[in-house]
Amino acid sequence: MSYQLRREEVLDGDRLKAMLEESPARAAQAILIAAREGVLDAQALLGQILLDGQGIEQDQPLAVRWFEIAAKGGHLMARNMLGRCHEHGWGCAADAAIAVRHYRLAAEAGLDWAMYNYANLLATGRGVAKDQAQALAMYRRAAELRHAKSMNLLGRYLEEGHHCPQDLLAARDWYRRSAEAGDFRGQFSYATVLAEEGQVDEALGWLRMALAGANVNFLRVSSESLLSANHPQIREMANAYRQRLSQLIAL
Repeated sequence: MSYQLRREEVLDGDRLKAMLEESPARAAQAILIAAREGVLDAQALLGQILLDGQGIEQDQPLAVRWFEIAAKGGHLMARNMLGRCHEHGWGCAADAAIAVRHYRLAAEAGLDWAMYNYANLLATGRGVAKDQAQALAMYRRAAELRHAKSMNLLGRYLEEGHHCPQDLLAARDWYRRSAEAGDFRGQFSYATVLAEEGQVDEALGWLRMALAGANVNFLRVSSESLLSANHPQIREMANAYRQRLSQLIAL
């Protein structure tokens, strides 16, 4: 994507995203100009910065409107973000059934994030009839597209034999791939497998990586599960997880 700004400065999509880190207000102005001129990626990006309040005053209802404009133009991530807005009530009334429709459309068009979000609703029966088999199929499709979070969840289904034949070797491989792709849950899952195999040093390395990216809810659960580990060095990691949890809660 590229377009001409009024200052005769040409920027592409990657440069705009870099500008959001360097100069959010300047980038927001450039994105706004491009969105008004009909640049599809800019319309989707404008929706995102309005949703987040990044470089521009936060306006979630307006964010929804720009996501709608971009989605009508065929932008799949904007369609996915419409689903997110309707699922969580960001700038609109929360309605999981509407979220399902947006996720399904983007998933059917091949967007991995939409497959993942659609699978989450199928797995929990929110806005759609609960269907674990279809959820698993969606997670598998997204995982095969290298979606890190879906890789971890596919591994979980395979490890537990949940709506599929149990396959511990395949589960281990999907956990590894999720970990290497940067998902903190996948890193924790892979570390758990390594620890059970006696590869404690390698497991500790992945646990530290998971700790760096983990959120509050995950830290709360994982810190408790670490306490039941067989190896003392793994159990000691519970202290680091609890400390990080306290830091995030204090923010």
